[in-house]
Amino acid sequence: MTTQTFTLQPFNPDHPHPSITLTGTLERQGDEFAIAYTLTGHLEHVTLPPLSPRPTRKHQLWEATCFEFFLGVVAKEPYWEFNLSPAGNWNVYHFNAYRQGLQEESAIASLPFQVTQHQHHPPSLTLTLTLNLSSIISPAQPLEVGVAAVIQSPTYPLTFWALTHRGSQADFHRRDSFILSL
Repeated sequence: MTTQTFTLQPFNPDHPHPSITLTGTLERQGDEFAIAYTLTGHLEHVTLPPLSPRPTRKHQLWEATCFEFFLGVVAKEPYWEFNLSPAGNWNVYHFNAYRQGLQEESAIASLPFQVTQHQHHPPSLTLTLTLNLSSIISPAQPLEVGVAAVIQSPTYPLTFWALTHRGSQADFHRRDSFILSL
């Protein structure tokens, strides 16, 4: 099993943003991939949608608070974008190359994940997902992973968080930002 930890950084730390911390872990063992996000700090500065009674596949989740990750096979152009809303809604997209050939990934029909809020001090929210990747990626293929989040706030403009920001604009699709290896 390969395990990685991460801490996400705001795109421009000098611009106003919520006083939060975004950390997590990801693991891969064979076909199984697991990711866990922990959002800690002043959650009153984060717009969190209510849990959906029937989570579904939805588009434009990144227009509000959304946790994202990107998987690409080493030395191959295609990659997948996974969007997870704290409401429970989700989507998975496949790209043939950088921002090219966008399609919903039909090989993944559901994406059940858990969202838990903790009221202790400091308050936190955790989102955990375990996914079998066998329908899209062979366990023998090494992966490059990008992890990101969009944070909506009633107080601050929309902020963009990632492992690293390599361009002059926030862009989670840049392959040079897929810096974790599994």
